[in-house]
Amino acid sequence: MTPQLVVISGCSGGGKSTLLQELGRLGHQIFDEPGRKIVKEQLAIGGDALPWADVARFAERCVDLALDDIAAPRSGVAFCDRSLIDAVSGLEHMGLQPPARALTALRTAPYHKTVFLTPPWRELFATDAERRHGFADACAEYERLLIAYPRFGHEIVLVPKLTPPARADFILARLRDEGALSALPDCAATSP
Repeated sequence: MTPQLVVISGCSGGGKSTLLQELGRLGHQIFDEPGRKIVKEQLAIGGDALPWADVARFAERCVDLALDDIAAPRSGVAFCDRSLIDAVSGLEHMGLQPPARALTALRTAPYHKTVFLTPPWRELFATDAERRHGFADACAEYERLLIAYPRFGHEIVLVPKLTPPARADFILARLRDEGALSALPDCAATSP
């Protein structure tokens, strides 16, 4: 099987990071959200490549980290919290041209055809030091992603509003049905 990255994207505050943690707990390789990594780094060093300070520099850094995730060694299927498509979509939304290196990488990116999107979930959404935008902004971003992923040739599957283990089971069952995880045991058998 060719190594692939399965993207979990969608609404900010929709439970993506918790879902990725659950997939990691089950033994799958995961890649954290580039945006959260950048915000933590920039806050620690007093930098301004932040979505509320210099959104263009922030989006460019998101492109760089997404490219790093594409190039990272992996075997089989790994899961990533957001992707290069999120970064490209964000730049386009700001009226900025995505860097050529990002568009070139998208032509050969090892992303699985099926992308899992977490829908808006108001009860989960909360602002914090790294997420300062409101729920309406998160929903608008989600709507953009519903258009962006199919534009780049991906099929969207919405992740139901369930517990993290049930969401992980849902995704793994779907991938198993597609033949992407045929060699792995049934997730339900490994969940506590």
